[in-house]
Amino acid sequence: MVRLSGEMDISRVDEVRALLLEAMTRTGGRADVIVDLSGLTFCDSAGLNLLLRARLQTRESGRTLRLAAPSAQMLRLLEITGSLALFPIDTAPPGSGDP
Repeated sequence: MVRLSGEMDISRVDEVRALLLEAMTRTGGRADVIVDLSGLTFCDSAGLNLLLRARLQTRESGRTLRLAAPSAQMLRLLEITGSLALFPIDTAPPGSGDP
């Protein structure tokens, strides 16, 4: 699982890419890579492109990239770019007991 907070924009892409790569290459555990967005306050096109690339990489390795607890702004970004259907979405953060 990768837990993000604050803003995900061009200034943080390298940091988030490293976190996602670590989660995607970790051996064992769940087949899914979950990105907890409950603490994310903003995402721009650079952040979205990073998530889309990470989704392709996880698929190539037979895994799934799931987005958990996206904000209304994040859902809107996914919707207007036609990306919403590409990601499994969990409405609640991991461990909250809700799907």
